[in-house]
Amino acid sequence: MKAIIVGCGRVGSTLATQLGSEGHDIRVVDRDPKARRLLPAGFCGAFLAGNGFSRDVLEAAGVGHADALVAVTSGDNSNIVSARTAKETYRVPVVLARIHDPRRADICRDLGIPAISSVRWAVSRIHQTLLHRHLTPELTFGNGETLLVRSELPAYLTGRRLSEFDVDGEIRVVEVTRAGRSLLPAHGVTALPGDLVAFAVTATALGRLRGFLDKELGT
Repeated sequence: MKAIIVGCGRVGSTLATQLGSEGHDIRVVDRDPKARRLLPAGFCGAFLAGNGFSRDVLEAAGVGHADALVAVTSGDNSNIVSARTAKETYRVPVVLARIHDPRRADICRDLGIPAISSVRWAVSRIHQTLLHRHLTPELTFGNGETLLVRSELPAYLTGRRLSEFDVDGEIRVVEVTRAGRSLLPAHGVTALPGDLVAFAVTATALGRLRGFLDKELGT
């Protein structure tokens, strides 16, 4: 993958380092030349000093052939302009923007650009951890509206069909780890002692799932 990362702060440099170590072709853009120091000495990608919303800078970074652009500077407006330019002018297939202000995140998504809102994500994770400590999400989607959580089933559910745990539009069993092996439960599969079940659940239904499981979780 050829990707451009606009912003070489903590998020941008960490992402660039990880993607570079995985063998991807990474170009990092930051208006401060000194930001290059946040990249490791052995970084195999390229660093360009300049504004990430400048077409000249983006073209020098190879935006015309990029598979993805991620805008993660400290400025919401800069990130939106960089992402919009990449999407609308250069037709970059995958464009993401980090947005601090949730109101701007909504504007960004209205433009068809997925936005990672730090505030919403953080508030959502803290809220979930406080209220649902036995169901800490392993993955979140969107701004935390949908979660993937895992829980060992309490003994009283042994023998029940796993499909009985589904609630349309709210909760769904998506995987079971049984005796160390993972399986996708077919219709009619019943719960066994020690099953570790992965649920896809809406954030608003976490309380319902917790109440269902907590009868023998000692909460």
